[in-house]
Amino acid sequence: MKRILIAVVLLAAGLAAPPLPVAAQGSTAALPARVSSEKGVTVTVKPGSFVGDAKTWNFEIVLDTHSQDLSDDLVKSAVLVDGEGREYAPTGWDGAAPGGHHREGVLRFNPVSPPPQAIELQIRRPGEASPRVFRWQLK
Repeated sequence: MKRILIAVVLLAAGLAAPPLPVAAQGSTAALPARVSSEKGVTVTVKPGSFVGDAKTWNFEIVLDTHSQDLSDDLVKSAVLVDGEGREYAPTGWDGAAPGGHHREGVLRFNPVSPPPQAIELQIRRPGEASPRVFRWQLK
C-alpha cells in the first residue's frame, strides 16, 4: 500500500519516469493506417513497427468488397518503394488465400537499410490501370 501511495505522489508531482522520446520508441511505432476505396474494393494498410533490429517489415492488409472476387496474389502484385525510388519485393504473405469478398493478413518485407525518409507500398490490382499507393513519412 505504501508503494502505491508513493507512486501516486511521484506521478502527481511529475517526478515519475518521463515517457520515452520518439526515437527510443521508434519513429514508426504509431504510423497510421491508410485506406483506398476504388472500383468497389476497399484496401486498408497498417504498417507494423520498423524499429531497430526488426527481422521483417510487416504491413497488415485488409481487402473488402461486395461485388468481386479478391483473387490478388499480393506477393506478386505489391512492391515497397523507398524515398529514392528503389523497389523491394515482398518476402511473404501470412493470411487468407486468394478468393472471397474479405481477406486479411500480413505482407512481409526484408528491412530496408539504411532506413529511408519515406516509404510507399504499391499494390497493383487486377483490372485497375494504376497501382493503389499508400505512403508514410518515417523521419
